[in-house]
Amino acid sequence: MTKTLLTLEGVTCVLPDGRTLFSDLNASFDERPTGLVGRNGVGKSVLARMVAGLSEPTHGRCIRASGVYYLAQHVDSGGELSVAALAGVGEMFAALERIEAGSTDPRDFDVVGDRWDVRERLRDALSAEGLPHVQGAGSAATLSGGEAMRVALLGARLHDADYLILDEPSNHLDRDARSALRLWLRAWNGGLLVVSHDRELLGDMERIVELSSQGLRSYGGDYAFYAEARDQERAAARRSLDASRVERKRAELTMRERQERQARRQARGRRDADDANLPRISLGGRKSRSEATAGKLIRQRDATRAALAEKVADAARGVTDDAVPALLAPETVRVDGRRVALLEGVVLPHARGGTQAIDLVLRGSQRVGVTGPNGSGKSTLLHLLAGRIAPTAGTVDVPVRAAWLDQRLATLDATRPLIEQMREAAPSAGEDALRLRLALLGLDAAKVGLPAGKLSGGERLKAALAHALATEPPAGLLLLDEPGNHLDIASLEALEAMLRQYDGALVVVSHDEAFLDRLDLTDRLSATPEGWRMQPWGFAHEVFANDR
Repeated sequence: MTKTLLTLEGVTCVLPDGRTLFSDLNASFDERPTGLVGRNGVGKSVLARMVAGLSEPTHGRCIRASGVYYLAQHVDSGGELSVAALAGVGEMFAALERIEAGSTDPRDFDVVGDRWDVRERLRDALSAEGLPHVQGAGSAATLSGGEAMRVALLGARLHDADYLILDEPSNHLDRDARSALRLWLRAWNGGLLVVSHDRELLGDMERIVELSSQGLRSYGGDYAFYAEARDQERAAARRSLDASRVERKRAELTMRERQERQARRQARGRRDADDANLPRISLGGRKSRSEATAGKLIRQRDATRAALAEKVADAARGVTDDAVPALLAPETVRVDGRRVALLEGVVLPHARGGTQAIDLVLRGSQRVGVTGPNGSGKSTLLHLLAGRIAPTAGTVDVPVRAAWLDQRLATLDATRPLIEQMREAAPSAGEDALRLRLALLGLDAAKVGLPAGKLSGGERLKAALAHALATEPPAGLLLLDEPGNHLDIASLEALEAMLRQYDGALVVVSHDEAFLDRLDLTDRLSATPEGWRMQPWGFAHEVFANDR
């Protein structure tokens, strides 16, 4: 018999602007590994924080039967943050330092508890994770996105929690790190709730819970079971909507025919009354009865129409979450076979080992997928091509404008409204056209007026994509760093479709091989221990598959 570890009772979230994000959620979670899925912006991360006790619902309550550890979707590794703080043990490190310096403050001893060996445990965990060069007291700002996520995941292992809530834990992780994450979670003995769009990771779950505008819906099985059941439900909902619309159309035709018959009867009655030369009082009685009958028919018709409209609306609500997002391909500068980037004798800052040095030529017809382990310099390479950093040595020449999306979404100002930033990026596009671009991505008028930092992780990524693609003047080179992170599956498919249509030079970094395979790439640039290696995509894919 399963033990309930978390319970939601009537949980409601009303945002500061008055919008209701979700309402009256009721659910229980036990030891079964559970995946929480849903469209971008529906409130998954907000709900996860409430379940973890980091924020309170507007109404209702979250009941936790045991200790919970929460890993946020966005791992902040910038600023003054230390590696220990990123791993969730920064306060323990600081308390230990104060005690060693002579502190007798009981609060420091309470923070440390019985974990006096936390430094050694973190050092050993980093070494076991393949990060022996990372020091607990060091700065987290020097870590790549994947390394930062791996360090943050170590925090879950170092805490003695009975229940883990992990929000998009596979984001930024390379292939080996994703495999290690899945192995660790399979061996985890406590409760587990994973917020994710990673279909492989969700395939390891024993239960999928979907959050939608209709509330929470539980499916007892892995992601494949959920996807099949959801497809069947959506097909049934569309059939129900079609049937209700046909029913309404037939009923409207029947009511119109009845109304026309009534009108003919009334007209005939008036003619008969004129021919019969009846007394005025008799005529008045006939007129009153006729008007009463007509009024009754009108009320019946209105009631029928209202009932049918509500039936159609109910059916439509069952398919509202099926709206397919669309991403419009940007206008490009045709560069055909001309050179769009040249790197000669370049030494990448922060890179280690064989990938420090690179010589590279990119031409307008190339579509390059960049792959390799975390920390090998892939994001640094894109920063260099985008002109955001300078090389330690060598020359960089990018003669065309590059549109750039970095994995930390730094191109968007989190404090300013999205539509305002879009107008600045594309002043000649017109606000209506910009709003249409955003609406096709599921960002409605209310959301585009919000500061970008108020959007969900997936919404913010879509906004940053739209911003990068719309920026004027048109780009001759598109640089994308982990563009699939945070996106729901429908949005990821829309991104894939847009990139297949894109006819400019493309360089995309990703650890998602299935995503890269759908982009019609021409070349693979691999970060290997021996250095950077460029190969045709098809040939490189065969080599990659044999190495797996």
